Amino acid sequence: MIIAEITGSLPAAAGCLAAAIGVGLVGAKAVESVGRNPDASAKILVQSILGMALAEAVAFYAIFLAK
Repeated sequence: MIIAEITGSLPAAAGCLAAAIGVGLVGAKAVESVGRNPDASAKILVQSILGMALAEAVAFYAIFLAK
């Protein structure tokens, strides 16, 4: 019974892990881009927030569809 509960949340955990990796990659590339071109930091900020939001949507889909 406990094993079924643990394995039932593995797809949700994998989706959340993928979202965390995606947010980390977006953040790292945003910082790298600002380092290369500081004048474009406002545009980079908007694009990185949008990218992070889309990556976080993966976590919500994984949680809701895993149940």
